[in-house]
Amino acid sequence: MKKRYSAPSPIDDEVLRLAKVLWNYHHMHHNIDEADCILALGSHDTRVADRAAELWLEKRAPYIVFSGGLGNLTSGMWSEPEADTFAKIAINLGVPSDAIYIENKSTNTGENVLFTQQLLAANGLDPEKLIVVQKPYMERRTYATVKRWWPSKELIITSPQLAFEKYPDGEITVEKVIHIMVGDLQRIRVYPEKGFQIYQEIPDDVWESYQRLVEIGYTDHLIKD
Repeated sequence: MKKRYSAPSPIDDEVLRLAKVLWNYHHMHHNIDEADCILALGSHDTRVADRAAELWLEKRAPYIVFSGGLGNLTSGMWSEPEADTFAKIAINLGVPSDAIYIENKSTNTGENVLFTQQLLAANGLDPEKLIVVQKPYMERRTYATVKRWWPSKELIITSPQLAFEKYPDGEITVEKVIHIMVGDLQRIRVYPEKGFQIYQEIPDDVWESYQRLVEIGYTDHLIKD
């Protein structure tokens, strides 16, 4: 069943201003350079696959790994793993199948890294520099997680190139994006002490924006004690 994200109050100017603070923080603002591998992390947002294919077609790396099984959202939406769906999209956009590796068992970012490591090793591959493609509001959390489990690698983090106002669509509503951004910021703060991610500094204005959004009611994606 799809998770419903509530809208605790109208999306007014204050909420939009606070949300944009979190949106900007969650972006790593990395410059795109050539790399050894493109690693696209699966999700319900197929625009991640579009971005990965775009980077391959620009010759940014020789191959793409699509990583993702069926997660919390897609398990109730899709009949095939995220990685397989993303690979089909990339092939339709012009990426040859022999430039694609598929890891379709993982259900979270830590497993994305672990199972991708195993897949690459089985194929005699050991990339030193990776372009990791994720949803826009998950760039920083992805960086912190991949660095925790793959610390020796040089990472470039990117996502579909969309402004906050342009990102929501019929499936991914603005309310849902705000709920998830709030929850991901909480995880960036608490996950390092649990050993899940590396530490990331959170500026005061970002944390204050988070606290205000929680106060308003954007709490659906928070970790519940």
